[in-house]
Amino acid sequence: MELALRILLLSVLLMLGKAEVYIVMVEGEPVISYTGGIDGLEATAVESDEKIDTTSEVVISYAQHLEKKHDMLLGMLFDRGTYEKLYSYKHLINGFAVHLSPEQAETLRRSPGVKSVERDWKVRKLTTHTPQFLGLPTGVWPTGGGHEKAGEDIVIGFVDSGIYPHHPSFSSHITEPYGPLPKYRGKCEDDPDTKKSFCNGKIIGAQHFAKAAIAAGAFNPAVDYASPMDGDGHGSHTAAIAAGNNGIPVRLHGHEFGKASGMAPRARIAVYKALYRLFGGFISDVVAAIDQAVHDGVDILSLSVGPNSPPATMKTTFLNPFDATLLSAVKAGVFVAQAAGNGGPFPKTLVSYSPWITSVAAAVDDRRYKNHLILGNGKILAGLGLSPSTHPNQTCTLVAANDVLLDSSVSKYSPTDCQRPELLNKNLVKGKILLCGYSFNFVSGTASIKKVSETAKSLGAAGFVLAVENVSPGTKFDPVPVSIPGILITDVSKSMDLIDYYNISTPRDWTGRVKSFKGTGSIGDGLMPILHKSAPQVALFSARGPNIRDFSFKDADLLKPDILAPGSLIWAAWSPNGTDEVNYIGEEFAMISGTSMAAPHIAGIAALVKQKHPHWSPAAIKSALMTTSTKLDRAGRPLQAQQYTETESMKLVTATPFDYGSGHVNPRAALDPGLIFDAGYEDYLGFLCTTPGINVHEIHNYTNAPCNFTIGRPSNLNSPSITISHLVGTQTVTRRVTNVAEEEETYMITSRMDPAVALEANPPAMTLRPGASRTFTATLTGRSIAGTYSFGEILMKGSRGHKVRIPVVAMGYRR
Repeated sequence: MELALRILLLSVLLMLGKAEVYIVMVEGEPVISYTGGIDGLEATAVESDEKIDTTSEVVISYAQHLEKKHDMLLGMLFDRGTYEKLYSYKHLINGFAVHLSPEQAETLRRSPGVKSVERDWKVRKLTTHTPQFLGLPTGVWPTGGGHEKAGEDIVIGFVDSGIYPHHPSFSSHITEPYGPLPKYRGKCEDDPDTKKSFCNGKIIGAQHFAKAAIAAGAFNPAVDYASPMDGDGHGSHTAAIAAGNNGIPVRLHGHEFGKASGMAPRARIAVYKALYRLFGGFISDVVAAIDQAVHDGVDILSLSVGPNSPPATMKTTFLNPFDATLLSAVKAGVFVAQAAGNGGPFPKTLVSYSPWITSVAAAVDDRRYKNHLILGNGKILAGLGLSPSTHPNQTCTLVAANDVLLDSSVSKYSPTDCQRPELLNKNLVKGKILLCGYSFNFVSGTASIKKVSETAKSLGAAGFVLAVENVSPGTKFDPVPVSIPGILITDVSKSMDLIDYYNISTPRDWTGRVKSFKGTGSIGDGLMPILHKSAPQVALFSARGPNIRDFSFKDADLLKPDILAPGSLIWAAWSPNGTDEVNYIGEEFAMISGTSMAAPHIAGIAALVKQKHPHWSPAAIKSALMTTSTKLDRAGRPLQAQQYTETESMKLVTATPFDYGSGHVNPRAALDPGLIFDAGYEDYLGFLCTTPGINVHEIHNYTNAPCNFTIGRPSNLNSPSITISHLVGTQTVTRRVTNVAEEEETYMITSRMDPAVALEANPPAMTLRPGASRTFTATLTGRSIAGTYSFGEILMKGSRGHKVRIPVVAMGYRR
């Protein structure tokens, strides 16, 4: 009924003119920062890193007061039925989302008490062996009581595409029972079809947000589900990476690919569905989901979502409804991990900009799947094929799809793609290896390797080969699990070797028809992964810095990404309803890549840190993760990054902080970092107030705070990295560290930097008692005429074995 009324209202709005969704910010403090002053309404503001008590009468009264004001403003300006208010934002920002005409938006913009009116914009998804790779089972979980307790009572909120609640990764039957968690106050929607709750103790909250998507006409209930059900697969995948149950067998096509586990397998999952299969999502739905998650009391937010580009209507990347909402979330003590983006390997491709967010880059871990095809002439062709082998000690005849067509007229159906078994002669294919061609249809998603496998299987083939005959620059091939022997030959020259061998060994008559098939081959076993020491590496697709501060792409005095975590070929739960990945339709597990997969790794590890140190601020957790990360791979060499050559094939180059931030996460070290760089709400305001190009009124619009907090320069923000994007002459920055260890420790401080910039840290040593804080300075001097970035680090070595490392980045000019 509600959906029908919305659709009716939408049609009325469309008759009145082109209606759109707008996010409106209005005067007055949100709950998180209201300090009193209105008769009958007591203050609700929280100190930095303090949770909002949303059950208190004071908070409920003030939130209702704000919502009434939103309704009154709209009611005074417009006739009922000419607009639809979608959401009131009350806790983290003060404003609302409304669906109305551009003319009405202009009226709102000119109204007293309205601070800004912005058209809604879209976001997109930034689309398991990793616990072992990260050392969790032996190095981290035992310290917290084993995997049975890892993440106990920590709630991770996922703003994503929902969840498939019936998956074993989210089952509460195979674990110790979950007790009530009074600190969490989220709701559980029921499945509209089964009328059963989405929650089970493991999943502790489940809600969906689609009002903006419905208003924009993008929502299709048949495929998008008007519930927290995952119609995509992405949300189930990210939730399982962070908090999926331990030891769940990953089974596809009768094969087991190991056991899956989340980083914090005992953590609770709170679902806030705001992303959808075909269109991604809308900021107004995402902001409503974040506001609700913080209201409900989540400890950690995992965001595998980001804008399509820097927001064009705003002067700065740090101030918009999305980042401002997350700033308030951090003020309320919530740690936020966000995917850095998938625009790599090109510079300035990040979609996560702000210092209060932990921006996560994606690494390739140590596991690779390889396979090979052995031809009858003895040649071995390497390829990808997550499949069993053909019969050992036996070769099979090769037949090309083009040579086994039932009717030559079917060529209009791209028969070499092997997507339709009814086009091919079963008698000629049975028991043989079917050769298919990898066309553009596989890139566009209209053809899939899964379908090739199904075609070959239904024809009784012994296996299949997909040959790539030409490749677009930047095309990325992932191994796909299949039920029968199969291989993808990705190297064009190897595909030519196969085609040449087949043509030479296949005699034809004068019309070109095959007389007999004489070529033979066998497919190897590709089910076992090969573990590489040259790991981790920065994945080709992972977005790169420098970070930008505005839409004209001016560099920011802030390093992004912050940290590197596994994000390539990650096995995790999938939704059988999901249609996002054509090769995993109907499956319960998928192996996919993206910074989307890296962010929940950090969210889960942050839950383990939060469990051990419940009173640490989001900044303290972020600092512990960053300062203990590593810049070396498994072989002890500097991290490498995947990059393009001039011909757009892939090569490896030495990585820099613009690729990996501080380095690759080291969970064991993060639990005991020695020192932390702490920061709170006022520090972030100081950063905003000193960033060039940000108007004081703009800061007030989004934070309701005046610029009373000065840190001198944005580079003085107490972050665990130092960045100066335009260093002329000499500049000194200040940092403050706090000893979070249980004993006094003396730290020796050393620094090193590329020759174009001189770096000196002072004092050279400091002793800190437990809980004590000390400041130190870093003085940077430009020595070069040409402006190029230089990289270095400050290393603090403790007498009790702690090592604290912060990256230093500067573009220096000689004065």
